[in-house]
Amino acid sequence: MNTTNPLMTLTRITAACCLFIVLGITAACSAMNNQNLPYQLLEPATMLPAPQPVHLSERHYSKAQVSRGKYMVELLGCSTCHTDGALIGVPNHQRLLAGSQTGIAYSDPLTQKDPGVVFPGNLTSDRETGIGLWSQADIVTMLQTGINQYGQHTLSVMPWIAYAKLTDADAIAISGYLMALPPVKHVVPRKVHPGQSTPFGFVHFGVYRRKP
Repeated sequence: MNTTNPLMTLTRITAACCLFIVLGITAACSAMNNQNLPYQLLEPATMLPAPQPVHLSERHYSKAQVSRGKYMVELLGCSTCHTDGALIGVPNHQRLLAGSQTGIAYSDPLTQKDPGVVFPGNLTSDRETGIGLWSQADIVTMLQTGINQYGQHTLSVMPWIAYAKLTDADAIAISGYLMALPPVKHVVPRKVHPGQSTPFGFVHFGVYRRKP
């Protein structure tokens, strides 16, 4: 396989959810660099372990399914976005997969002072701030179609377009693992629309090219 193929490289970046180009972070949580631009190069924490599951008697998943789900979550790099501090290289290991208060800009930060920002959600089994009330079908549908339990389409910042290729068995295994996580109560900020400001820090990521 030709590993220098740019299309394959871009696909891997999308599918892994963590191998992205961090272009900057807002002035709320970064300093000016030597070029006097309001951006600071960051090294996101991309090699985080998935937290250990606990036994939930009301859930009907086998140990093999939960183990497979843990493997898939680590393989897909979910902790990088969904762990507080991981996007800026200082992950809080007490909040693995419990959501991030560092957001991700989803509109062009190079042309818009206040881009739209989403904050990766709490994936633990907490019923109030996580996905403890989601069903297996809710999680599988989100992974494979990007549609949440309210029928809303998730932005492609969550790379569901790549996850759509997950087999039903793997999507169900991920569901089983997430439902087996110990609940961590952690509220993440609400989505910010383009043109609105936010007091929370956020990173920019994406692939940009110079205009002709």
